[in-house]
Amino acid sequence: MDELIARISATLGVEAETARLAVGHVLGFFQREFPDGPASELIAKLPGAPEAIAAAEAAPAADGGLLGGLLGGIGGLVGGSKGDLMALAGKLSSVGLSIDQSQTLAKEFFAYAEGVVGKEKLQQLTSAVPGLSQFL
Repeated sequence: MDELIARISATLGVEAETARLAVGHVLGFFQREFPDGPASELIAKLPGAPEAIAAAEAAPAADGGLLGGLLGGIGGLVGGSKGDLMALAGKLSSVGLSIDQSQTLAKEFFAYAEGVVGKEKLQQLTSAVPGLSQFL
């Protein structure tokens, strides 16, 4: 997990704690959406993942500005995985990530996750949510 956090922190140009919260939000999204299968395997294979998820959930929502509020609000209206994905985008915005940084986060996260669970399981995980496969 520390390697993933360091990689994302360096790539995005953010503090390690911001990267940890962002990864925690992403892992939390997968844990909620897909409590079994590749998501649980990925979380189990990343030491510190449950703690990162808990920290992200416990972190006070920073002011994500208009974008964070808008994305989070739209997420609540859309519903399902697509709505939850919009809510995730709002959470990433609230920790200070721009849309471009969130896209880079997704690419880095999935590249790392592929090395942990393999390409086939990663594709199972991302194919269940429309739009995620573009980051593979």
